[in-house]
Amino acid sequence: MKILKVRPQTRHTADGIADELLFNRLLSMERKRSERTGAPFLLVLINFERLPRARAKRSIELIGNSLAASIRDTDVTGWHRHPSTLGVIFTSLVGTSRAATRSAVSGKIQKLLGENLQATEIPNVEISFHFFPESDEPGGDCIESGKVLYAEHEDEDFSNKAFAATKRTIDITGSLFALLLLSPLFVLIAVLIKLTSDGPIFYRQRRLGKSGAEFTFLKFRSMYVANDSRIHREFTQNLIRGNIGNPMGVYKIQMDPRITRFGRILRASSLDELPQFINVLTGKMSLVGPRPPIPYEFECYQLWHRRRILEAKPGITGLWQVHGRSRTTFDDMVRMDLQYIREQSLWIDLKILVKTPFAIIGGHGAY
Repeated sequence: MKILKVRPQTRHTADGIADELLFNRLLSMERKRSERTGAPFLLVLINFERLPRARAKRSIELIGNSLAASIRDTDVTGWHRHPSTLGVIFTSLVGTSRAATRSAVSGKIQKLLGENLQATEIPNVEISFHFFPESDEPGGDCIESGKVLYAEHEDEDFSNKAFAATKRTIDITGSLFALLLLSPLFVLIAVLIKLTSDGPIFYRQRRLGKSGAEFTFLKFRSMYVANDSRIHREFTQNLIRGNIGNPMGVYKIQMDPRITRFGRILRASSLDELPQFINVLTGKMSLVGPRPPIPYEFECYQLWHRRRILEAKPGITGLWQVHGRSRTTFDDMVRMDLQYIREQSLWIDLKILVKTPFAIIGGHGAY
């Protein structure tokens, strides 16, 4: 797919500069094209936030128009964040080293800054480079770049904004109701955990939420305190990389030696997941969404896998839990998550929530 430079007849705020909504949509399209073809691209962000407001607007527009006139027709200039940050998407960087590209682009931008700003103002302009695929850049932080490269700006659309607000209201109401209703069960499980093994009641783990933001993921502890996490790390990474040949597509370790006897009951019944209603109440998770990965899982993701977590808030349940659970392959699980992200609605959330108890009672794929 060829992405053309934005022309004056498209939505814009100045000649040759795409407005914020259009620019970020084009960024999303270019990222998805790169995921399919493997051809890398570069997003350059020029932040003018520290410039005096009196001079900033006109200077930024001059610099933006000069950039738009000096780049290829397949590249795009626009507002990444209006009115403080301009962005430039340099597409299809095939056959060019990243170091050379960065040096050439940096030199061009510095020249334009020198032509349009005073010497004392130039240090106040921040320039950042975000290559995609970001994991290939030496020393690069794929999580931080992901927050920029996966910004979809869906909240600009009223219907999406209303959906997000309604979904959040349902999350708060549902999690509060569940915590109050299940509080006696919480107490009972806590007592049984303490009676059957030494250690804390809750298991806390770092997980990745929307846009790769880390948060503390809560579960009832189902494992012995002294256990080797390498067992799960190696199993999961091999599974994601396709190094485990399993015709049943089991996503979890069967007969895990780290799990206590009572922990097996908790896992088989999914009761170990109940504390995640606290994560939902605090806004780190939703009732419905993709499951949040552990950072070492994310490190093994292919490019298209990343969209499952960077484009949606993680959830307690989802399509995978009600249609496949641990019996599917990892790729199939990701496809289900991406299907949910594309089609998500309150009606779909309701259907998943209704089906979840039946999936738990059935117990298929729970270990």
